[in-house]
Parts: sequence; C-alpha cells; structure tokens
Amino acid sequence: MTTLDIDNINVSAFDPMPSPEEILARVPLPPIAADVVMRSREVLRHILDRSDHRLFVVVGPCSIHDPVAGIDYAQRLKALADEVSQTLYLVMRVYFEKPRTTTGWKGYINDPDMDDSFRVDQGMYKAREFLLQLAELGLPAGTEALDPISPQYLGDLISWTAIGARTTESQTHREISSGLSTPVGFKNGTNGDVGIAVNAILSAARPHSFLGINGQGRTSIVRTRGNRYGHLVLRGGDGRPNYDTVSVQIAEQALRRAGLPTNIVVDCSHANSYKKQEWQPLVMADVVNQVRLGNQSLIGMMIESNIVAGNQSIPEDLSQLRYGCSVTDACVDWQTTEKMIRDASRLLREVLPGRGR
Repeated sequence: MTTLDIDNINVSAFDPMPSPEEILARVPLPPIAADVVMRSREVLRHILDRSDHRLFVVVGPCSIHDPVAGIDYAQRLKALADEVSQTLYLVMRVYFEKPRTTTGWKGYINDPDMDDSFRVDQGMYKAREFLLQLAELGLPAGTEALDPISPQYLGDLISWTAIGARTTESQTHREISSGLSTPVGFKNGTNGDVGIAVNAILSAARPHSFLGINGQGRTSIVRTRGNRYGHLVLRGGDGRPNYDTVSVQIAEQALRRAGLPTNIVVDCSHANSYKKQEWQPLVMADVVNQVRLGNQSLIGMMIESNIVAGNQSIPEDLSQLRYGCSVTDACVDWQTTEKMIRDASRLLREVLPGRGR
C-alpha cells in the first residue's frame, strides 16, 4: 500500500502557486502608493480613536469582476471623495473573494476569467495590479479577508478589512485579524447575533500563534501582537435589519459590557435593506439622522454601489455582460451613490465637528 491509497484521496492536483515575494516582485509597491495606504490607515485609526470627527464610508461594487469598469468607478469615487472630504472619508469597497452559501462564482482571485478555469495565480496577480492602480489614484481600498493566505499577497495595499458574517465566528479569521495591519470590521452573525462579533473583536485584540505562510511561501508559525482596532459592523440578520435606534443601543451595551470602544459601522446592504438595493438610501438616511440626533457610537457606513443599478447573471458568452453591473449582490447605481453621499455630507457638515464635546 502506498500513501496514495490513504492520503489526499479526494485531491486531483497540487498546482504550483507563486510565492508572495514573487507576486510582489512583479507588482511592486512604489513609495507614492505606500504613502497613500499608510496615510489612509492612519485616518481610519484616528476616526476610531475619535481624534478625527469624520465618518468613513466603505462604498463600491459588491465584487470586482471587470477591472476596466472598476477603475472607471474608482475615478468617479475619487472625485466625490475629494468633494466631501471635510465630512466623510470614502474608502472603495474592493472585494475579490466571495463566500458562497452553496456554489457559485467565488470571485476575481479564484476565477478571474469567469469560466471555471480557476487560475488563482493569475487572479492574485491581477488583483494586486488593480489595488495598485487605486493607490496611485490616491484612493484607499477596503476588502474582506476570506482566504487566510491572501493577506500575504495583498495586505500592503489594503486600508480597511472586513470579516464577513459567515467567518466572524471562525477562529482562523480571528487569528488572522490579530495580525492584520489595518482596522478590522467584524460583522454580526447571519442570525443577527452581535455577541459573535464582540467575541471576535476581543479575540483579535490579543496575541495569537498559528500556521500560515511567509513571504517565500514557506509554512510558518505566525505570531501576532493583536489588533486593537477591531470594531462592530451591523448588517442585519435572519432577514431582518438591526440599524434602528434600539438595535444600535443594544449593540452599544454589548460593546460596553465587554470593555470595548462603542465603535459601530452600519452596512446599508444585506439584511439591513432586505437585499433590495433601492432601500439602501433609506438605511443611510436613518443612520445619518441618528448621528444628527446625538448618537455617539456610529462612525461609519457601508454601501454596495456600482455604475449601473441591480445585478446580472454571468452569461456563457462573457461579451454579453452589462458594463458596470454587479454579478453578485444588487447595487445602487452611480447617480444614487452620489446623492446618498452628498446628502449625508450636507446634513452632517455642521454636526460632526462638535460631536462628543
């Protein structure tokens, strides 16, 4: 009997993957881009520490599938970010990895050609190229940490990280978060349980040791210092919203009981809008109104937004894809995005500078 008879019996192949150092050598980080990432992380930390009165907004496509449309969107967003910069700090949502409930397209890194060829090596390279273009535009990027190895390839280009509702309870993702260089937003569980995210914030704030890879791609024991910039993201759960005043106060109490800062971000999509993109503006308007009425804990929002409203299925003939339209969750269009952000900026302009005083 050989090891082939008992080991890896359901594995069909081990294809080589370039190491993080090899990918970084192909797409290096120039000083100007590094400065954008470092400054944007610092701004987000200042917002979480309350030394910057602004709110941050993570806004962009549900997922990136067309880099040309993605850069088109980014250029529009950068102009809008400059316009509202005194009130809101905009971070582009750049999601390359998509968790699936059962099956489906798993994202730009996993399957960049959208044809089930799963060229992860090419996807990682292209994802890094895209993030570098954003940094060179002066636009910070926010993403979801799903695969535990991806941060070694892309982490130096990320300013804000989310841990999704399906993975907030995962010990692996809590450990990874403890070593990330960005602030990390933990979403409540898919059932709406805020306690799962509170426990994740507490765990990620502490040092951990776990298996991972280093820059050479070699399996290593990763030892972390802990990340004190974890915060809560309310995204609704069990098909119901949790951004209302009572839900926000319940979340505040849970954070206080755990001895954590009451830093809360509201995801305007997912269960908070019943997955209806046209209701995202209503969620955002409610959050803005809570801040205007004196809420001190709400420090950010998330919006799923694209050039074109709605979403589309992936056709067999990829030339039939509608430009600037999501292939995952439905998004608000660009015109709606502009209005949401400009309205929020206008309504909060006189409120935020004196907040907490």
